[in-house]
Amino acid sequence: MTHYRERLSPALWVFLATALVLPASIIIFAPLSTVPGVLLGTVVGVVLYAGMIGLLLFGAPVIEVSPGQVRVGRATIPSGLIGECTVYTGDAATAQRGRLLDARAYLAIRGWIKPVVKMTIADPQDPTPYWLVSTRRPGDLIDAVTASQRAQ
Repeated sequence: MTHYRERLSPALWVFLATALVLPASIIIFAPLSTVPGVLLGTVVGVVLYAGMIGLLLFGAPVIEVSPGQVRVGRATIPSGLIGECTVYTGDAATAQRGRLLDARAYLAIRGWIKPVVKMTIADPQDPTPYWLVSTRRPGDLIDAVTASQRAQ
């Protein structure tokens, strides 16, 4: 039974920004000749855009909290080894993703999701001091981690 599940899918503006590959590929292939170059550029652009959409959708990490376990992307940790969880929003979140970031931390951050949750790792054997995770629902994530810890 899962307490919490969230896919860190891209925002709409990311899909619109990546659509710029369409006119760029047409510009690159148009000089080849009038009609075939434009047609080739359009086909290449559509294929590239479809590939980018696939990577953005299927490459988006999933946050999943189940009884006794937290999984973020490919990383998994027993919830009992998670210490304090802190929510950061706005400028504080930007600082956590930037100048206050520890290079040893596990990151699952996405630029299109502003809030982050910092989950301190309480395992003295683990060199990773904390996980920094982007989430659209930080309160729900922390509640789920707390419930998962109680379920152990």
